[in-house]
Amino acid sequence: MMNPQEPAENFQQLYEEVKNYVSLQTEYVKVEFVEKLTILLSAILIVSLITVLAIITLFYLFFSLAYVLEPIVGGLSVSFAIIAGLYVILMGLLISLRKKIIINPLVKFLSNLFLSKTK
Repeated sequence: MMNPQEPAENFQQLYEEVKNYVSLQTEYVKVEFVEKLTILLSAILIVSLITVLAIITLFYLFFSLAYVLEPIVGGLSVSFAIIAGLYVILMGLLISLRKKIIINPLVKFLSNLFLSKTK
């Protein structure tokens, strides 16, 4: 015969196991969140640094191009105006291609990061 104490002990043991499982799952979610957040922040930092360096490089390249164009176009102000026009064209290209070169890669990166199953 079953002891009346056994079902209560089994229920208590089951309760402790479920409690332990929930605790472990919570810790797992926290660790996974921290891992993905670290990947996201490092990617943001790397992209930011590369962007700043690229902007500085473009600035100096266009500045030197202005001085190269000076004797060809007849004046420094005209060459700087040409460079300003190039900046406007680059901004227009960036705006017109923003979905293809910015939004789509960003969505793909974030969806792969947050929606992929970890092993």
